[in-house]
Amino acid sequence: MTRWARVLALAVAATLLTGAAPTPTPSPTAPPTLREREYWLEDYGITDAWKTTRGEGVTIAVIDTGIAEGPKHFDGAVVGGTDVSGAGTPNGRTPVDVIDPDHGSKVASLAAGRAVPDEKGKGMVGVAPGANLLSVSLGFGSAATVPFAEQVARAVVWSVDNGADVINMSFTTNQQGWDESWDEAFLYAMQNDVVIVVAAGNRGSGTSSVGAPATIPGVLTVAGVDPEGRASVEASTQGITIGVSAPSEKLLGVTIDGKVEEWNGTSGAAPIVAGVAALVRSAHPELSAIDVINRIVKTAREPEGVQVPDAFYGYGLVDAGAAVTASVPHVTANPMGDLERWIELYRYRPAEPQPEPTVTPVEVPPLPPADPPAEAASPYLPSADALRYGTLPLVALSGAGILVVLGVIAAVRRVRSARVRRSPGNP
Repeated sequence: MTRWARVLALAVAATLLTGAAPTPTPSPTAPPTLREREYWLEDYGITDAWKTTRGEGVTIAVIDTGIAEGPKHFDGAVVGGTDVSGAGTPNGRTPVDVIDPDHGSKVASLAAGRAVPDEKGKGMVGVAPGANLLSVSLGFGSAATVPFAEQVARAVVWSVDNGADVINMSFTTNQQGWDESWDEAFLYAMQNDVVIVVAAGNRGSGTSSVGAPATIPGVLTVAGVDPEGRASVEASTQGITIGVSAPSEKLLGVTIDGKVEEWNGTSGAAPIVAGVAALVRSAHPELSAIDVINRIVKTAREPEGVQVPDAFYGYGLVDAGAAVTASVPHVTANPMGDLERWIELYRYRPAEPQPEPTVTPVEVPPLPPADPPAEAASPYLPSADALRYGTLPLVALSGAGILVVLGVIAAVRRVRSARVRRSPGNP
């Protein structure tokens, strides 16, 4: 009998004697699939919303570094694109950022990445996998030949003109103000019924409070929370313009080479909400952009112990299921502000109409009759007035002056003559 056979026999004998069953060897736990790691799908009501729609018929413009060509997650999703940086390709599918070229692809995959068929439901999928995407490649810093402010304005207008229903912008300028060219571009999008979703920014990247475009009235600004729903310390920031919050930690995103990586930041929280906006627009195509934003804001879940609106959470944690199915009254004003009114107050003030002046007739007394015309006289002879007021007084004064001088001279001579007669030697 071999050694292992003897050990097994002894184990069996011990079991028979004691009546105890042998302890089974635990099987190794299988690692979670990519789909299971997308905790936001269940926790934030996205799978509930999928019972109604997956975003069909809606187009999301991703203004970012560009959505890469190649990853299967974007097959059939990207329906158009452009480059505004001057450094990319005309279709906007060549990432132009040298520091983080994956950024635009990660953002797009969270918003509307397709499920890859050969992954059998275990791979990553976006929030609105039925929606279409527009890829607008934007260049940051030296990665562009066009000024950044001009790029953003052109990107927004292009997106509107090419059918975007939702625009996602996962970047910040770290400045509260913005270039005046953005006024017209963002107002153009809002007046054309487009929902604009932007990221709040991250403390870990140096953003202590929200900056433009998150400060522009009317946009839906998204803050970030951790997997437990708490405001993220590193991957979010604060500000009074925050609308809602969404996951910003332990996110997944597709890279330019088709891999799925974990990443953090409100750059990922924003496209989750952009995807939710696409679900709402697909389920309720009759709703205006401001009604879509209002639905997302009004159905957000209040974090425990937090009174909303809050500088870290906005109006709460986004709830896709409630945003799609809840009964929310129609609104006529954007709950996130009025850009047109802001421009009127802070950029210029149009001239108010001036009242028409009231004219009251005034009686003017008649003028005295004019003097009769003087007779023509020679230009070489003095006139009567010249003689009266000029020549005659001058002659009189001159004559008097001559007489005075002559009198003085005569007096001086008499004095001298008298002195001579009185001097010694004169008889």
